[in-house]
Amino acid sequence: MLLPGEKVVLVFQGGGALGAYQAGAYEALSEAGIEPDWVAGISIGSINGAIIVGNRPENRVKRLREFWEGISDGLASTPFGNTEFRIALNELNAARVATFGVPGFFAPRIPPAAFLPPGTKSALSVYTTDPLRETLLRLVDFDELNSGKVRYSAGAVEITSGNFEYFDTHDRHVDVECVRASAALPPGFPPVEVDGKYYWDGGVVSNTPMQYTLEMTGRRSDACVFQIDLFSARGRMPKALPDVVQREKEIRYSSRTRLNTHFFMEMQAMRRAACHLLDKLPPELRDDPDVKLLEAQTCDAAITIVHLIHRRAAYERYSMDYEFSRLSMLEHWQAGLDDVRHTLAHPAWRERKKPAMGVAVLDLTLDTEKEMAR
Repeated sequence: MLLPGEKVVLVFQGGGALGAYQAGAYEALSEAGIEPDWVAGISIGSINGAIIVGNRPENRVKRLREFWEGISDGLASTPFGNTEFRIALNELNAARVATFGVPGFFAPRIPPAAFLPPGTKSALSVYTTDPLRETLLRLVDFDELNSGKVRYSAGAVEITSGNFEYFDTHDRHVDVECVRASAALPPGFPPVEVDGKYYWDGGVVSNTPMQYTLEMTGRRSDACVFQIDLFSARGRMPKALPDVVQREKEIRYSSRTRLNTHFFMEMQAMRRAACHLLDKLPPELRDDPDVKLLEAQTCDAAITIVHLIHRRAAYERYSMDYEFSRLSMLEHWQAGLDDVRHTLAHPAWRERKKPAMGVAVLDLTLDTEKEMAR
C-alpha cells in the first residue's frame, strides 16, 4: 500500500523490445489504483513514459497496448515448447527486423547510409525513425504531457559535448523530438535535433534515470519509486561467443543499478543524520558558515525503492532487445503484470512502514526467477 504523503515515481530503463515488460508492469500498477506523480525514462522507457503521461489515466493502458501491438506482429503462440526451436524462431524474427525494420517505429534507409554523402543527416544511421514520430503524435497528447498533472523526464546525450541532459516538463516544454532524441540509439537510429543541438539515446551514457530521480526526490518529499529495469546485472558465465555478446550487453545496459541504489542509501542516511544533528546544535552555532553549508545538504524524506527486473528466458539471446515478435511482446507484457502483482501481494509491501533509516529497497521478485538453466 502507499503511505500517506508519498509521491509515486516510475523509473523506466531502456531496452528496446523488452519494454513491453514496463507496459505490463504499469497495467498492474494501474489496476491496483497506483498512478504516478512522475515518470522518467530512457530510450524505450521514455516512449512508454510519454504514452503514460500523455494520456488520461483511463486511456493509458489502451494506448500502450495500441503501441506495442502496432510494432509487433507474427504468431501470438507456438505449438512447440522446445527451447532450441524457440531460439531459432526468435533469431529469425530478429533477422527480419534488422532487414526490414519495425512498422510504426523505424525503417531501413534507402539508399543505405554508406552510399550517402558524409556530413548529411541521412549518412549517420542505418535506419530512419520518421515512423516513430508519426506514431508518437498519434498516441501521445503533448498538451496533456505538458499540463503539469504528472511530471515527465526523458534522458538524452548531446553529441558534441557528451553531456547528459533531461528533457523535463518541470522546467521546459517537451515535444515529440525530445522523446525521439531519448530513443536515438546510434548507429542504428539517427541523431535528433532539439533547440539547435543534436542528441543521441541516453543509454550511451546511462541506461536508467534512477540517479536523477533520486536526487530530485530525495530532499523534497517522501516517495515510492518503482524502478522497472529491462536488463539484469546478474547472469551466468558465458559458454560461447554469442553468450559473450549477450552478457556484455546485459552488464552495459543494466547501468550499475544496485551500485547506484546502495550509494543513494548511504547518502540519504547521512543527509538525515545531518538534519537530526543540526537540531541538537546550540543556538550560537546555527549561523556558522560550515553549519549553513551542511544545512543546505540535509533532508528528512523517506524513500522506498521497489525494484523490478525483467529476467530473460533461456531461449532469449543477444537479439532480445530488437526481437519484436508478437509472441515475445505478449510474454514480456505478461511478465511485467505478474511481477508487479506478485510484489503488491507480498507481505513486505502490504505491511511496510516509513523507512526508519530514510531508504528501504524492496526486491520481491527474486523468488520468482524465470531464467531457466541452459
